[in-house]
Amino acid sequence: MKPFITSARVLLFFTLLCGVACPLLITAVAQAGFARQANGSLVVVDGKARGSELIGQQFDKPEYFWGRLSATTPPYNAAASSGSNLGPTNPALLEEIAGRVKALRDADPANNQPVPTDLATSSASGLDPHISVAAAEYQVARVARARHLSEDQVRAVVKESSSTRQLGVLGEPVVNVLRLNLALDRLNATSKKN
Repeated sequence: MKPFITSARVLLFFTLLCGVACPLLITAVAQAGFARQANGSLVVVDGKARGSELIGQQFDKPEYFWGRLSATTPPYNAAASSGSNLGPTNPALLEEIAGRVKALRDADPANNQPVPTDLATSSASGLDPHISVAAAEYQVARVARARHLSEDQVRAVVKESSSTRQLGVLGEPVVNVLRLNLALDRLNATSKKN
């Protein structure tokens, strides 16, 4: 009986330590030092959460910049994060890429630039909220026409919404699609007031 009581005490101790005390401590530290990140890095506009800057959203109207394809069902479903797991010669992947390239070409027939890879393929997580600066530049003319803005105005917003390499050397400069589209919405709202 004594080993059972000892085992029960050890189980209770580690349950309280690892299942209650440790999570409470980590939550308290996260809320005290990193509240925005701990609460999902939400982008709030006029008191309303418009999304997270860590999870992509589906934009398909011509006046918005489009993000990377999502391999999740439904698109950008954080509960089902995954890549497509399709190899580079898989006919399904090639068909998906051809469909996305066609959609981009149909949305902007005058654009004869090569389609950037990140606009035609999905990310490994299926949730990527960023596109490359080249992918944003590819869409500038379409978005400018749809919003009745000059391409220079849209490029300026792209530049403001771009982030540099991490620590100056890691990764490539990227653009957060949600923040970019919200900045364009603000620019349009300001233009209408004037």
